[in-house]
Amino acid sequence: MPLLVGWLLRHSVVMCLLLHSLVLMTFCFHHAATSGCKSCYCSDIEGGGKSVRCSKLQLKEIPQDLPNDTRRIYLDYNELTTVPANAFAGLPLLVEVDLSHNELIQLEPGAFRGLGPSLQLLDVSSNKLVNFNLEAFEGLHARANLTNNPWHCDCDLQMAMLHVDLEPASLAGIVCQTSDPKDIGVNGVAFLLAPDVDLCVGMKKTTDVAMLVVMFGWFTMVISYLVCYVRSNTEDARRHLEYLKSLPGRPRSEESSTISTVV
Repeated sequence: MPLLVGWLLRHSVVMCLLLHSLVLMTFCFHHAATSGCKSCYCSDIEGGGKSVRCSKLQLKEIPQDLPNDTRRIYLDYNELTTVPANAFAGLPLLVEVDLSHNELIQLEPGAFRGLGPSLQLLDVSSNKLVNFNLEAFEGLHARANLTNNPWHCDCDLQMAMLHVDLEPASLAGIVCQTSDPKDIGVNGVAFLLAPDVDLCVGMKKTTDVAMLVVMFGWFTMVISYLVCYVRSNTEDARRHLEYLKSLPGRPRSEESSTISTVV
């Protein structure tokens, strides 16, 4: 009987230690998966993944310790001024990113890199974005809310529209607050509603003028070369004639024949 009691006690201790270790490991894994929720509010989404709400926290930078199974992140009403390259690296399941009502003035190239296959909705409305950076939206096929930004419409924007992969309806949010040329009549107008406006007309004129200048320069060089060539040959011919005339005792007929040949 004492042996049985001792055996049970030993194994009970072992089982308690194993159970304690299991609980500790579970806690550690849970903490690692939700470490980005220290200041933000995290909740589970039906079907898997998390929704992370970081609204109205006066954030100046995008949190970098978000759970890697985050599917929706809300960063609206903060003080973000830029979205750096690879800002959401390691979050391959993101389907929605809300960056509205911040102080964004720049989206760096590759800001949303890696989100192309998953992202469905991107909200950057009500910020201070002026220039449309095509490289920031590289690979994205999502629907984007681009409204309420002081967009500047110019030739760069017109050329970027030829290569953007966002849903076409997204581009209706680009309303020109300023433009280049200034008097082209698109201020306050959605860029897509002015398809016949050519914002590259000034650049095309500059290119045409540059081409004319280059062509005129080449033409001048060719004419100068021909003039120099003719003058050089005429001078050589004159010197050769003078040389022939200076030769003593040469028959007149032979000299005339030589002169005719040279001319």
